Amino acid sequence: MTSSFSSRAGLSLGLVALLIVSSLWVARAQQPTGANVPSNFTGKSDNLPTTGVSLSRRSFEPSARANWHVHDSGQLLFVQDGAMRVQIEGQQMRELRKGESLFLEGGVAHWHGAIPSQALTQVSVVLGPGIKWMEPVNDQQYAGKAARK
Repeated sequence: MTSSFSSRAGLSLGLVALLIVSSLWVARAQQPTGANVPSNFTGKSDNLPTTGVSLSRRSFEPSARANWHVHDSGQLLFVQDGAMRVQIEGQQMRELRKGESLFLEGGVAHWHGAIPSQALTQVSVVLGPGIKWMEPVNDQQYAGKAARK
């Protein structure tokens, strides 16, 4: 009888301890952290839903590049590592280095890729669905010596 009672008491104490620990864990998990703590901001600031926003990382070998294309909404490009060539239709080709970024308006034809001598890792934030792919970037366009025809 005594061993049965002590087994039940031990089991009960274990379940109570588990209940207390899990309650504390759940309470802590539900507390706002970092960007959600009101005291980290002056004035009212709220997180907004990220529906329709996509984030990607892409690597390019030296000289690799995307075809001309158009995003229906905007695109933010960020050079995480290496260097990038980018051209917006009607503008000169330009280069971006590590840490630099560029915002591309929606509906504007453009291309981007690595410079000839260095690989590229880019981070891309696309602000909505829809992309239209077009023709490849020729070597003259890639070199910055020709416009899109």
